[in-house]
Amino acid sequence: MTPKLKMFFSEGALPTPYLAVDLDRVAKQYRRMVKAMPWAKVFYAVKANPAAPILKTLVRAKAGFDAASIEEVRQCLAAGCAPSDISYGNPIKKSASIAEAASLGVRLFVCDSEEELQKIAQHAPGAKIYTRLGVDNEGADWPLSQKFGASASTCASLLRKASDLGLIPYGVSFHVGSQQGSPAAYIDAIHQAARIFQDVAAHGIKLTMLNIGGGFPVQYRAPVPEIERFASEIDAALTTAFGAARPFIMSEPGRYLVAEAGIVCSEVVLNARRELPGQEGDWLYLDIGRFGGLAETEDEAIRYDIVSLRQQAPQRPFVLAGPTCDGVDILYRKNKVSLPSDLKEGDRVALLAAGAYVSTYSSQGFNGFAPLSEHYI
Repeated sequence: MTPKLKMFFSEGALPTPYLAVDLDRVAKQYRRMVKAMPWAKVFYAVKANPAAPILKTLVRAKAGFDAASIEEVRQCLAAGCAPSDISYGNPIKKSASIAEAASLGVRLFVCDSEEELQKIAQHAPGAKIYTRLGVDNEGADWPLSQKFGASASTCASLLRKASDLGLIPYGVSFHVGSQQGSPAAYIDAIHQAARIFQDVAAHGIKLTMLNIGGGFPVQYRAPVPEIERFASEIDAALTTAFGAARPFIMSEPGRYLVAEAGIVCSEVVLNARRELPGQEGDWLYLDIGRFGGLAETEDEAIRYDIVSLRQQAPQRPFVLAGPTCDGVDILYRKNKVSLPSDLKEGDRVALLAAGAYVSTYSSQGFNGFAPLSEHYI
């Protein structure tokens, strides 16, 4: 928790739950990534947190943006981003969205199927195309391999077809999964992508861009490799795979730039002992849960570190749950959270490194609970 966030949390005047984000920390994370990977252009994954103050901070820092919808394209442009610095990086897009993005000046689009390629050719003629390669997401806490990506042979075929359709075959992308703990995942994907470059080159097509995606991890409860280690190993893999012919490299960090810049402040609703089979133990219920923005606690995938201002009190492990009248609104049962044993209704806790995805996953009124408020400081 940064000093600004600690002060904000300790004041305790705002109603909970709320998200507070330190914009200086966002800018610091961006600078650290650029220093670690000076050979890559950062395209912030807007879906991680599309708040205007974050987008404007990154526009000032000269970042590009990875947009997943036409709404995100509009948000980037409203924040002052140039259309040339926007990549429409969702392989599933409505024709109307493609057409609007193209009319706004966006020229960079992704696809992973021929059907999507045909839509882009029709509604964004002359656009730059890159294909999304499906890769193994082993090592990621939040895998993304079940819905997106094509085989290497399909990617090569799509790039050849793009040329026939009057589009510009530009490059290849991959995503090794969110909160990826293993640099080796990037290395294998880079070599797979390099073979696609070689395949299409044999047909007279020169690709000039490789998008290494995001997935760079942040520390929740367990330590993770530093970004400098990822950068070093990725850089070496790029040299091995491409040599002097290294293409323009894009990266798409989301979580890495904003997670550690934010905290969620929540109040205790109930501290209770439960005894029925399967429920045994001490339970702590907060005023935020899976439907209030903590969707990434599904299967306890993302394990937030949670602290109280009363950490000096004796602690015990709690099952942690949200406030809604839904049986799946349980955050941590296997990975219990140690907190002061005497927490009571109204006491406040902070979920650390919560700047990514929480606001966008927050429901608009499940059980009547309002979305958490947001504060950018």
